[in-house]
Amino acid sequence: MGHEDGFVIASLLRRALGPFREFGVLAGFLYVMDRAMRAASAGLGLYVYELMVQPITGQALLPASLARNLEAREIGPGHPDLGMMPARDEIKQQRFAQGAKCLGVYRRGALIGYIWLAYRAYEEDEVRCNYQLCPPNSSVFDFDLVVLPEYRMGIGFMGVWHCANRYLHEAGIRYTYSRLTRFNTASRRAHAHLGWKRVSRAIFIRAWNLEVMFAGLAPFIAVNWRARRRITLRLAPDVLERRRG
Repeated sequence: MGHEDGFVIASLLRRALGPFREFGVLAGFLYVMDRAMRAASAGLGLYVYELMVQPITGQALLPASLARNLEAREIGPGHPDLGMMPARDEIKQQRFAQGAKCLGVYRRGALIGYIWLAYRAYEEDEVRCNYQLCPPNSSVFDFDLVVLPEYRMGIGFMGVWHCANRYLHEAGIRYTYSRLTRFNTASRRAHAHLGWKRVSRAIFIRAWNLEVMFAGLAPFIAVNWRARRRITLRLAPDVLERRRG
């Protein structure tokens, strides 16, 4: 075997072992399985979620000198800044239809990022699952947090969360839930600084119209082949209370 062949084999081996180094043995196996399924057919897929909860407090996430020029505004249907968001128009309409709000964060009048907020419940848009939020009157589900490219190297992420935290606290919200994709390590690192705790994990295996769920929450295992039927998972902030205790 020549030096060049050895280099190619070593490169292929590093690539094959990469997911296991990055995610661990089990999550690495799931990642490889998901890639293989999606390569075989668009109707196949594996979704590995971490369902998280974060306390909403009145504490500022940025010093006053950095937060001084930040402002939060609701972006409703028909707002011109909706056109800056990459989601398809029908998806935005579906979000408004289920009662979700879009909160835009501006710096000196320029949009730097936004976050969507669903109240009482959230309809998952990747699989047929609904998240029921507890307590219903003081909880939201946040999703699709986006920082515009030109602000990603600055205070963009923390700026959005600083304004969202203040906005939600003033509205009487005490908990926000979210789901993180297990394979999105960048998002997991970013949220680690905000006091997030994992409520549970959920794995969905999709084979065209068939979906099979395994979760740490009731009903724990579910099989769904009906397009109009949705599994419901109840999310509660018990993990935060246990940590305090």
